[in-house]
Amino acid sequence: MGSPLLQPMWDFVLSKEYCIRSPFYPVFFSFTVYVVFCLPYLILDFLSPVIPVLKTYQIQPRTNVTLTMVAHCLVHTIYSHLVFIFPVTVAAWYWRPVYLPAVAPQLHLLVRDVISCLLLFDFQYFIWHLLHHKVPWLYKTFHKMHHKYTATFALATQYSSAWEMLSLGVFAGLTPVMLGCHPMTEMAFFIVNIYLSVEDHSGYDLPWSSHKLIPFGLFGGPGHHDLHHEKFVFNYAPYFTHWDKLFNTLAKQPTK
Repeated sequence: MGSPLLQPMWDFVLSKEYCIRSPFYPVFFSFTVYVVFCLPYLILDFLSPVIPVLKTYQIQPRTNVTLTMVAHCLVHTIYSHLVFIFPVTVAAWYWRPVYLPAVAPQLHLLVRDVISCLLLFDFQYFIWHLLHHKVPWLYKTFHKMHHKYTATFALATQYSSAWEMLSLGVFAGLTPVMLGCHPMTEMAFFIVNIYLSVEDHSGYDLPWSSHKLIPFGLFGGPGHHDLHHEKFVFNYAPYFTHWDKLFNTLAKQPTK
């Protein structure tokens, strides 16, 4: 028997099975969730010049996001999804047929597995990221593009080379498969992962930011990643702080 809380939600998902089984679904899902999470931060970006209190939450308050920057990043993201991500997701669709069990996972198992996925993805990203900074050819060829903006904003999250988007997308796609996760857990992980990546690049340290909700400094949050874009040589892990502590690459955002 599925979780009393999750089963109704899963039944709703199953009612849209015809959409989920479409080869167009993965790229549509990914792009839609990404844009939805970016929108609130973009609204803050355009309101902050006229509402000064919002600047107090901006990590680099001297930065102003322009329509040109937004359009540039959005066009690049649409292009990347159509030209690179869509063909790969269609190939994955053929390689791994969609499986939708009738029963939802138990809530505690979903939470456990989403956390496990985040930890594994965080490790994969850390190693990838560290190598792409320490090997000059990898940085110049593949990763430098993502560092165009030293003051981050939401839509800069996916402003990166095709190789970077595809390789990190493969990590995200394979992680729940490696851990044998339920499809609902897989969807939950994708949503949480996209949100955290957008929050990392949002440029705002809000009262409900992830690092303030997770105790003991276990989570970096947007200030952690913004400092990486500003200084380049610290904070290689996307979310958690333990790998940067272990490799002595952790730095903290100066207090305003």
